[in-house]
Amino acid sequence: MTGWDISPGGVQSVVSQVREAAGDMSAGIKLYGTAVQGAMESAGTLTVGGGSAANGGRAAGLVAVALGQFAEGTEADVAFLPLRASNSANGAVEATNAYITGNLEQAWNAQRQAMLAPDVTALLQAARDRAAQR
Repeated sequence: MTGWDISPGGVQSVVSQVREAAGDMSAGIKLYGTAVQGAMESAGTLTVGGGSAANGGRAAGLVAVALGQFAEGTEADVAFLPLRASNSANGAVEATNAYITGNLEQAWNAQRQAMLAPDVTALLQAARDRAAQR
């Protein structure tokens, strides 16, 4: 006996906990984004060329630029986390359901698919499109 509960109820309980954690992770990511944006806005500006530019001659300060570059450089990694958790939870449900119905090949396929790293490119593009519409 392994101690693992692979019944539908046992798997559903674990999946529920994973989804709750993924939801918390998503909320944390939104908070992170808001905090980075606030830090960028509070980091100050540089005066450029005597203040004659359309925005009052002010440009984002070096700290704001660095924060923006950091956020941009890590966005795929940050978006990957909840997407991976969600895909893994959904794969566990699909594999368990297939296993219970006796379809071992389908269960194996669901497990294999759940282990693949998600592609966050489309997710990030959709988020950028939504942000641009605001």
